[in-house]
Amino acid sequence: MKILADNKIPFLKGVLEPFAEMSYLLAKDFTHENIKDAEVLIVRTPNKCTRSLLEGTKVKFIATSTIGFDHIDIDYCVQAGIGWTNCPGCNAVSVSQYIIASVIEMSKKEGFSIYDKTYGIVGVGNVGKEVERVFTAMGMRYLLCDPPRALAEGQKGFVDLQTICSECDIITFHVPLNKAGSFPTYHLADAAFFDSLKRRPYIINAARGGVHDTKALLNAKKAGLIRGMIIDCWENEPNISLPLLQEVLIGSPHVAGFSADGKGNGTRMCLEAIAGAYPLIFKDLLIQIELPCPNIAEIDLNNFCGDRIQEAILSTFSPLVADKNLRAKPEGFEYQRTHYDNPREFHAYTIKNASAEERIILINLGFLVE
Repeated sequence: MKILADNKIPFLKGVLEPFAEMSYLLAKDFTHENIKDAEVLIVRTPNKCTRSLLEGTKVKFIATSTIGFDHIDIDYCVQAGIGWTNCPGCNAVSVSQYIIASVIEMSKKEGFSIYDKTYGIVGVGNVGKEVERVFTAMGMRYLLCDPPRALAEGQKGFVDLQTICSECDIITFHVPLNKAGSFPTYHLADAAFFDSLKRRPYIINAARGGVHDTKALLNAKKAGLIRGMIIDCWENEPNISLPLLQEVLIGSPHVAGFSADGKGNGTRMCLEAIAGAYPLIFKDLLIQIELPCPNIAEIDLNNFCGDRIQEAILSTFSPLVADKNLRAKPEGFEYQRTHYDNPREFHAYTIKNASAEERIILINLGFLVE
């Protein structure tokens, strides 16, 4: 079997070589000519698996190591009998870590307490649930908006988008990008959305760039309808809006889900899917993903003043390094993604000298506590 993989997918090289003929390419080299003899593709978001790429090839299965799959032409795959899989939830914890760290850094910049705000979580799937879990552990007040879940499960526990617009000080989006269907999310944050805001909230997009309308977002900031923005996902990546970059409080090159743990999960899920699709070939496959240890795996709370839990969180990850790099060289968007220093998630760290109250919060966040 011939398998072709994007060469930026981590923890992959050497795993499948005993079972298949493996090749690795840069995203830009995923051309019809280069993939035509491969039966399986292992891809990332930059690998656009379109009809023009796939038609007339031997490809029978595509595994993307990402949550999103809008880079795969699903309709054509169904028509052509090409199986495919994505990795739902693989980096949900990573995104929640990005969100809480970004909110903490924003609160420092803007001079407010994270505990005095009402948060709106729009989209409560795998990622939104993790954000909800973190906000719960931290004792933060939030509202949940997920119309598909509300329809399927009942309205209890959910509010509509208008309530989010009326009552929330910070609104964070965690929806898939849908341009059609019963619940489209393309340009969900459009001019009408911003005009309906009541509390001049902060806006966070760590979902998909197309969830916000860039022009409407900039106009809302200029008109004072919003206070500020944290943007990890941009329209037209990697050719992002420079005016928007200049306006955001924190900007990053679509790396919220790029923890080492999330990357490892994505690779593992791809391997499991391929082994499931071809059980005879991969029946002896042993999937072991070895993650790097943090540089400093122990966090001593006695080293901090002020809110020691917030400082512990920022010890694991801060978005400000990515923000600085992106502002300095926005044209290096894709390079910064592929050369990102993937952080470890909370469970890779051990906390020392926590009080009884801090201990409960930290354990609920996922830390190990002495």
